[in-house]
Formats: sequence, C-alpha cells, structure tokens
Amino acid sequence: MSEYIVALYGDAWVHSDATIAALELNSPGVVPHWPADKQNVDLHRILVHLVAETNRHSGHADILRELIDGSVGLRLGNENMADGDAAWWASYRSELETIAREAAPIHPTD
Repeated sequence: MSEYIVALYGDAWVHSDATIAALELNSPGVVPHWPADKQNVDLHRILVHLVAETNRHSGHADILRELIDGSVGLRLGNENMADGDAAWWASYRSELETIAREAAPIHPTD
C-alpha cells in the first residue's frame, strides 16, 4: 500500500511540475469542489494553498511514518531528537497529550 501511495504522489508531482512550467502565475483555473464563491482561482493562489496544506499536513505524515516503521526525527542514524530513553519519551508524549486535550475546548468545531 505504501508503494502505491508513494507512486501516486510521484505522479502528482510530475503533473504539478508540468502545469507550473506550462502556465503563468495569473492563469485562471477552477476548483469545482470548493465553495462556489471561491472556485475561480489562479495558479498563484493554488500554489500558495499547496504550500500551506503541505506544511499543515507534514506533521500528520510524520506521525504515520512513526506508526509504520517506528523511526523518528530526520532519518535513521541521524534522528536529531532530544536525548531520552523510552520512559522519558512516554512521559513527554503523555504531557503533550494532556496539553492537547486541555486545549481542545478552544476549537469546538475541530
């Protein structure tokens, strides 16, 4: 399954590169699944949106990778993570989960 997802992302990457190379930033486009008043966009708007969405979801991808292979940080052998044994990380994770649960009522629509 992960091979399929990586290949699909690669296809999207190739398509995106071709689109960016072929069009001007002010080229018009339509995003049919966006609200009607926001569907008409230009390439510039889409690229800004893409950067924001990629940034927003990168953390989610990190979490999934950690669940899949157990590795954390930058890469195997260069994790760039704080020193700490399994007990320290469990305590740290618990503390973060507590903070997140306490903050949840701030965003009742999430």
